Amino acid sequence: QVQLVESGGGSVQAGGSLRLSCTASGYTYYMGWFRQAPGKEREGVAHMRTGGDITYRYYADSVKGRFTISQDNAKNMVYLQMNSLTPEDTAMYYCAAQSRGWRPTEYLARPEGYTDWGQGTQVTVSS
Repeated sequence: QVQLVESGGGSVQAGGSLRLSCTASGYTYYMGWFRQAPGKEREGVAHMRTGGDITYRYYADSVKGRFTISQDNAKNMVYLQMNSLTPEDTAMYYCAAQSRGWRPTEYLARPEGYTDWGQGTQVTVSS
C-alpha cells in the first residue's frame, strides 16, 4: 500500500490558479486527481502513467486546456496545475494511485481504477 499526501489547495478568485501536489510513499503505476463537490459523485479530473517509460496523460473534457498533470519521478510526486479556475471547479480534490500493477486505461478515469487515496485538499473558487 502506498501513502499519499496532498497539498496546495486553497481559495482563489475566478480566473486564478492553484497547484496541487501529491507525494507518494512508494512506487506507483498510475496517479490521478479526482474531485468531489457536495452532493455530487467523485469525478476524474486527470491522470497519468507514472511507472515505466511510456508517456500517457488523460484529462476530463471539463478541464482540458486549463489543467496540467505532471510528475517529478525523483520525488515520487505528481502535480496538478490548475489555471483559469471557475466556481464550478470548487470541490475537494483527491490524489489517487494505482500501486499494484498495469491496468487498462479505460478503468483509470474511474475511482475503482485506483488502490490508494489521499485525504483530500479543498479548492474553493469564488466569483
